[in-house]
Amino acid sequence: MKTFRVTAVSFLLLLIVDLFAFELYAQAAKVDPSILTVDRIFNTKEFELESAPATRWRKNGAVSISLESGDKGQKLVSHDLNSGVQETLVPEHWLIPSGETKPLNVEDYEFSDNGSKLLIYTNSKKVWRVNSRGDYWVLDLSNRELKKLGGDFLPSTLMFATFSPDGKRVCFVHKNNLYVQDLIDFNITPLTTNGTAKLINGTFDWVYEEELGLRKGFRWSPDSNSVAYWQIDTEGVKDFLITSSSDGPYSKLITFGYPKTGEKNPAAKIGVVSAKGGDTTFLQIPGDSRDHYLAKMDWVDTSIVLQQFNRLQNKNTVMIADPKTGKCNTIMIETDKAWVENDNEFLWINKNQNFIWLSERDGWCHAYLVSRSGDKITQITKGNFDVTHIECVDEKNGWLYYLASPDNPTQRYLYRVSVNGGNPELVSPKDMKGTHAYSISPDATHAVHRFSNFNTPPSARLIHLADHKVIKTYTENAAFKKKLETIKKVGTEFFRVKVDQGVELDGWCIKPPVFDPAKKHPVLFYVYGEPAGQTVLDRWDGKRFLWHAMLAQNGYLVMSIDNRGTPAPRGRDWRKSVYRQVGILASSDQANAVKELLKTHSYMDASRIAIWGWSGGGSMTLNAIFRHPDLYKTGMSIAPVPNQRHYDTIYQERYMGLPADNPEGYKNGSPINFAHQLKGKLLLVHGTGDDNCHYLGMETLIDELISHNKQFTMLAYPNRSHSINEGKNTTRHLYDLLTKYLLNNN
Repeated sequence: MKTFRVTAVSFLLLLIVDLFAFELYAQAAKVDPSILTVDRIFNTKEFELESAPATRWRKNGAVSISLESGDKGQKLVSHDLNSGVQETLVPEHWLIPSGETKPLNVEDYEFSDNGSKLLIYTNSKKVWRVNSRGDYWVLDLSNRELKKLGGDFLPSTLMFATFSPDGKRVCFVHKNNLYVQDLIDFNITPLTTNGTAKLINGTFDWVYEEELGLRKGFRWSPDSNSVAYWQIDTEGVKDFLITSSSDGPYSKLITFGYPKTGEKNPAAKIGVVSAKGGDTTFLQIPGDSRDHYLAKMDWVDTSIVLQQFNRLQNKNTVMIADPKTGKCNTIMIETDKAWVENDNEFLWINKNQNFIWLSERDGWCHAYLVSRSGDKITQITKGNFDVTHIECVDEKNGWLYYLASPDNPTQRYLYRVSVNGGNPELVSPKDMKGTHAYSISPDATHAVHRFSNFNTPPSARLIHLADHKVIKTYTENAAFKKKLETIKKVGTEFFRVKVDQGVELDGWCIKPPVFDPAKKHPVLFYVYGEPAGQTVLDRWDGKRFLWHAMLAQNGYLVMSIDNRGTPAPRGRDWRKSVYRQVGILASSDQANAVKELLKTHSYMDASRIAIWGWSGGGSMTLNAIFRHPDLYKTGMSIAPVPNQRHYDTIYQERYMGLPADNPEGYKNGSPINFAHQLKGKLLLVHGTGDDNCHYLGMETLIDELISHNKQFTMLAYPNRSHSINEGKNTTRHLYDLLTKYLLNNN
């Protein structure tokens, strides 16, 4: 294998040298500033967006807090939206530690409930996906005293520090143990002491974080006297090894538990411990903890409420537990013949006697009002549309605010409806077509409104929610928009195309600036296609859009299609249609859509159809070019999963079932089993440090292609993760590679 790697890289270097001769787009840009290039997009700040300040709400009403730049650092600015008074709440110099000359770089912050203290997160380090380990400081706003938490613990080793509700203590995680630090004497009390690399208290292992979206694994009780927490036992979970090979003359091994399909899972428990320390009382949750997932947990008054999924994830059991005895009582069970979505946070109303719940039980995702005992469930929203997200409940006025798009699954709008049901009202401006997002104040009177669409960069405004009147504009990205006006404009359009049984798929197309429908144009399809994401969305797509536009400036049609099974708001049956056949139905939909488009769009060059994608899109690219070798000429697959058996339990089993129960589905959904059919040009790209979709999968695919004497081009990015963005010049290098490969091979 070592010999092959050297040969492959040497071959690639020779290829890239040859590719430099093909510089049509770059040469054009040297004389025409209206032409985009890889360098302009990825190697300069020419197209950097202006971001809105990080804005939070005071818990007691319509007062916004924003983190803004000052003369010498950052400052926190308070804006009372009722009185209109704006003031600097925390100036830069308050954030300078004793003995230092520069203020802290604030990466995140939290106010205590009573507003007397500020918790500051800084000096962070990456843990898997995000920077969740760092330093925490507490600023007492009454005396401006700034103190670092954690005592003698090493820098950048604290995780998820959180104020107690009374603001007198902070709980945090350090080396898989929980601690509470008093904010008067700053003494530290360990709540757990048994944490190891295999036994994790207060945070999560790899698979819980990646697939259930869980990071902070503890919750303060409302009275500040107790802490409930997850304990994850990964003993027996098989380790995956990643070789780090460019940090010195000898390689290093990175080891972590990674349960692959059909293998042993971590075991999860929930315990309750006094904030003063002592023994933990573990909840008596029924079922084998290795074959169930504890996806949600929180306090409700003096009880604990939790959600438990079975391993197949087609059953979600909601329980309320007594933290003193550990006894659990089931109040509701949500089931589905395919899988149940893990999208319900606990949103309590009516003095915690009811909660809002999302369910697909009538064929669409709708909001329901559930009694605390679970014996009464009342549907709030109704109709042939999906609620995509619950934003908030205005209890005072009886409104439920939610996101939906009944008429166009590529867009998102804010609606409201009475908690008692009735006709919904559109809150978002109906003339602003695209994607709306909101951060609503606790009293539901104001919001930070963010908007973009396919051709419009994002804006952020502070608004009065009732009439959507703008109070303050954070950013319009005016400079960015002005820059876009100097670029040769490409054409864009959304469309629908019919495939099997009259099913219509949504898509978009980017056309060259001077488009001649009488000519044949090469086509590049951008694909994802799995249940984890949509690509056909009417929102700004950042530098990826600019890169696609650059290709269109070079004569390409760039298109994307959402096949069945993507999480579009088109009903339960649409989303669940891929159950037990991930990769099979989706690749068929994609290919059939291309064939239909070729029938009706004579300007598409059928001999120059290319496809590219990342992660699940990388897998879909492989399925496309392997399964339909006479349709696709070129494929560019980044960080794929060639064999579904090699991916993790929670994600893959949710959509495919257990391998023992669905062996044919796993086989037929895995592109590696069709590699022998490759005819076209194939570029494979992977980061060797990918902890998510492992480089091992790429190696097995390479071996399979070699066994069938299939030629391909491959580049491994040393030590890069799934995002392949670490290290100097990596992103620019990658998109330069993709551009030149496409222009030379399609």
